[in-house]
Amino acid sequence: MAVDTSLIRPARTPVADGVPASRRRRSSAAHRGDRTLAWILIAPAVLGFAVFAAYPTLRGIYLSFTDFRVLSDPVWTGLDNYKRLLGDDVFWHSVGVTLYFVALAVIGCVVLSLVTAVILHRLTSSTVVRGLIILPFLISNIVAGVVWTWMLDSQLGIVNVVLKAITGQSVQFFTDPAWAVPSLAAVTIWKGLGYTTILIFAGLQTIPEPVYEAARLDGASEVQMFRRITVPLLRPVLAMVVILTVVNSFQVFDIVQVTTRGGPENATNVLQLYIYSKAFGQFDFGYASAISIALFAMLILITFAQMRLMRINETDTD
Repeated sequence: MAVDTSLIRPARTPVADGVPASRRRRSSAAHRGDRTLAWILIAPAVLGFAVFAAYPTLRGIYLSFTDFRVLSDPVWTGLDNYKRLLGDDVFWHSVGVTLYFVALAVIGCVVLSLVTAVILHRLTSSTVVRGLIILPFLISNIVAGVVWTWMLDSQLGIVNVVLKAITGQSVQFFTDPAWAVPSLAAVTIWKGLGYTTILIFAGLQTIPEPVYEAARLDGASEVQMFRRITVPLLRPVLAMVVILTVVNSFQVFDIVQVTTRGGPENATNVLQLYIYSKAFGQFDFGYASAISIALFAMLILITFAQMRLMRINETDTD
């Protein structure tokens, strides 16, 4: 009996979504290998985060509810440390000093960085100049603090020598309570100016040049272009710079420890220094942990507030 072979169709490989099953199996096997490799590559970072960030944070939260004096076991005290915190005048004084320092450092650093970055963007493209600007950021905070302590010394410092030659008077930068915090903020601004300038400069390079050309054709001045074009288009970068500067300013410790040690008259006793004195000066680690958690909560609230107010993911082009 003859068979009509025209009615017989060749067998086909099962297809799902246009991709043969054999190819999908090979792709799935390859992705399984990639997944294993990805976990191997990120394992050191995950381990480092767990050991040096997650565990200390959780341990600090636990210790903040205890009375822990290092040589004895932690004793659970509940909210006693936080109640003590609310009535601690030194703590609230440190909060005020820290906020004053942060305001000076952030406003000064962001404004000067923005102006410097715009000048660099408009006047020069030299990589040498950019390298010189970021150079102070590469210097250790301890070294910067020691050098500026010498330079601002009331008797032998080069800054006071120049001031005395010009005005006939010297300034007690680190020994006068009125000058101590602004002096520390100035050193901090000098230290971080290069880094924030480079960040803003990178943001300026993303702004299309035809936007400025169109504004010039419409008769806009440099000041108008800065206000109406540069600043609105830099909003995401500026938000990131402000958040980084605020967080870094709240964590100031080494420069204060090297220059003033919290003096004069407790005028520069920032929160980080107060935490250090409680933990390693008085060995009251439970109370120091409570202050640290309070600082941690403040940073979270301030960061979210900044992101909300500055709309970090939006760009105002109106």
